[in-house]
Order: sequence, then C-alpha cells, then structure tokens
Amino acid sequence: MKNATFRQLRVFNEVARHLSFARAAEVLHLTPPAVTMQIKELEGHVGLPLFDRRGRVVSLTTAGEYMLVYARKVLATLKDAEDAAARLQRLEVGTLTIGMVSTAKYFLPRLLAEFQRDHAGIEIKLAVGNREQLVKMLHGNEVDIAIMGRPPNELATRAEPFAAHPHVFVAPTDHPLLKVGHPTVDSLKPYGFILRERGSGTRAALEQFLERTHTQPRVVMEMSSNETIKQAVMAGMGISFLSLHTIGLELEHQLIAVLDVEGSPVVRGWNVVHTLSKLLSPAAESFRYFMLERAERFLADEYGRFMRLTPAG
Repeated sequence: MKNATFRQLRVFNEVARHLSFARAAEVLHLTPPAVTMQIKELEGHVGLPLFDRRGRVVSLTTAGEYMLVYARKVLATLKDAEDAAARLQRLEVGTLTIGMVSTAKYFLPRLLAEFQRDHAGIEIKLAVGNREQLVKMLHGNEVDIAIMGRPPNELATRAEPFAAHPHVFVAPTDHPLLKVGHPTVDSLKPYGFILRERGSGTRAALEQFLERTHTQPRVVMEMSSNETIKQAVMAGMGISFLSLHTIGLELEHQLIAVLDVEGSPVVRGWNVVHTLSKLLSPAAESFRYFMLERAERFLADEYGRFMRLTPAG
C-alpha cells in the first residue's frame, strides 16, 4: 500500500460510492479506461481485488470494504490539512462539499448561485440524500457542512436554525376534502397516503404529528422521490404530506392543492449542520454565515404567499 497514490484512493472512493466505473469517471472528469487503470494499479498495491465485476454490476469485495474505511480516513485527513492551510492563509478557495436532504434541492441551488457570485474561488460539490443518508455522510466526514431539517442526535454536531420549514397535506385539485373548510385529522383516515420512505425527515415529521392524534395513515405507496409523489398525487392516486418548499411551482399553477387540516402546517426548522470535531475551512465558514444571513429572507420571499393559503389552526 505504500506506493498507492491519493489519486488512486480518490478514484477508488468514487467507484465505491456509485458502484459504477462510468459514473465515477463522469464525476471525476476522467475516461472510464482511466478509472479502470487507477483501480487496477491500486489493486496491485493491495494485492487483492477490490471489486467484483459481473457484467455491469459492480460490488465491493470483502477486501474492498475494509480498504474503503481506511481510504476515506486518509482522504478526510488530507481534506482537513487542506482546510488548515486555507485557514492559515485566510483564503476562500478550494472545494466545499455541501450535503443536503433531497427536499432542499428546491431552493438551495438558487442560494448557491448567489453565494458563488460573491465567492468565485470556491468550487462547490453537492451530495444529496435523505436524512438517514446525510447523517452517515456527516459521520464519515464526506461533507463539510449539511443542510437538513431535524439535526442528528446520533452525532456531536453544531446545528444552527436558519429558517422555518412548513409541511402540509396535499391532494389533487378535485379532492372531496377541499370542500370541507377545515378538515380534521380523523377525516383523512378513509384516504390512502403516498409517503416518503422511512429514514426521511418528511416521513418522521408526519409520524410525529399523527402520533399526537393517535392516528395511523393508510399507506398505499412509499417513494423516495418528492417529484414522483407529486405526480402520483396530481394523478389522483392518493394524498400526501410534503414540505411546502417542494410544491411552490405546482401551487403557482394550481396543479396541486393544500388540505387545510387541523393542526397544519407542521412547522419544523431548517438547520445548517457540521460535526463538532470538524474545524471549518474559510469556505465552509463563509457558506455557514451566508445561510444564516440570507436564507430566511429568501425562503420568505419565495414561499410566504403560499403560507397564507395554509393558515395554522
């Protein structure tokens, strides 16, 4: 292993992350043959195969799983060293890896565009997943900072709220409950729910809300995509519970409706989070400050008018 290079470890990490040589090549801006060559060289240094390749299906071998743990530790240590050098120089340069729950993709890219205009020297990478996946990314030091709802209890983190995060019940525009001015939670029982998968913050927010009312939803479908859920709701396949920040376009064009259920909207908070063990680079500190200063006003301007459609009971 003493002759392994950081480049080989980075390539190995990306192939392991995506379980795809082609996808890793795309992310790293390399050709697939170049990725294959780097992996073969690393396997030569290790003396064992790191991946099983069966046609297009790629999986880690047992040796690969062990080596991935150490490769990520080495890469994380190198990233910390780069961040320390940047702090010493007080430079806002380098790569900033931001983790975000999938719901944040409806507003964070527009904020990032504004951030980059003021911080042109920073290269931004985004890692997207549900809450459970994001906690793993934080734990594995795969992201510098994260945008998420409920902060993790599993890790020692610094979580700073930057904006309210309302969740609402949604239905097709011809749903019979829309004729009821202020439906109760019990009135939802006859209708099938299309829900986010377990492990998502949206699902957890709904379960906590319904637990207080001792109500069990009749789940007809579970999906990991907000977009697919919206399409299913608009097609009349069921009702759902989603972040208001995911349905702005649909509300604007009256493609989906909000059910003014008693006790809703369920308001959680958006947080900017990083592990306490991580000393933030100047780039990460600048992004943290930017979110705390700008994000609340941005979300209020974008979504405030929809909140008037969904008053709290």
